[in-house]
Amino acid sequence: GARPWLVDLMDTNGKAWMPVFGAVPAMFAFILVFLDDGITWHLVNHPANKLTHGDAYNYDTVVLGLMIGVNSILGLPWLVASTVPSIIHIQAMAEKDKNGRITSVVETRLTHIGIHSLILASCFALTLLRAIPVPVLYGVFLFMGIVSLSTNEFWQRFKMFFMQPSRLPDYPFTKYMPHKKMHMFTAIQVALFALLTAFRSIKVIAIAFAVVIKICIPIRMYILPRWFSEEELILLDAEDDEIERLVTKLENEGAHEEEVDQAEDQQAA
Repeated sequence: GARPWLVDLMDTNGKAWMPVFGAVPAMFAFILVFLDDGITWHLVNHPANKLTHGDAYNYDTVVLGLMIGVNSILGLPWLVASTVPSIIHIQAMAEKDKNGRITSVVETRLTHIGIHSLILASCFALTLLRAIPVPVLYGVFLFMGIVSLSTNEFWQRFKMFFMQPSRLPDYPFTKYMPHKKMHMFTAIQVALFALLTAFRSIKVIAIAFAVVIKICIPIRMYILPRWFSEEELILLDAEDDEIERLVTKLENEGAHEEEVDQAEDQQAA
């Protein structure tokens, strides 16, 4: 039957303790939504994407919070970030050089209007959508994920586990640091990813996987610096500009050491 437009927040079905106990998973949900949206915003606005229109993290957070509040009162699903489609949209609108690096992105609202207009139109074709086999939908999501892997540095380094050292591609972290330390960093990421997947797969504790994401922050800030030098962490986990500055510094130091060695050889001769 029909239901009221507004959710009765005072109706606890006779269980007055429910709001108190519900605050715990609500906090997990808040962390999940905040981190999910924050990660997506930072991936989209990464300097490597060469976007020029700027960002509005605080404004987006306020709007998102208001919309989630309204949707909750109306009993509607929450708004969450669509990470993979957002990245694919950037890739689709980007111009790249011969090395696959983005040189510019066509920043327009027309594609977003078109995408969401089609989503709205799909609401009137639910009968047809139900006829689409679920494996086909999973195949679309799988394809979208696989396509986005080519731009994922973690995936690139994971594949290097199975490469001969002489066959490793020319990246700053393969050229200016020991391969053992690079693989160690990737192994830590794989372990955390496996932990996230485990939490995500068990429905009873699935909502708590946001806590695992949160744990990654102190691990990066306090534990990894004990195992890796500052330069190694820059090569593995820093913005492109910072990496380029470090590479320039290392190359200059290498050239200077080579000149010193040549001078010492000439004196010895």
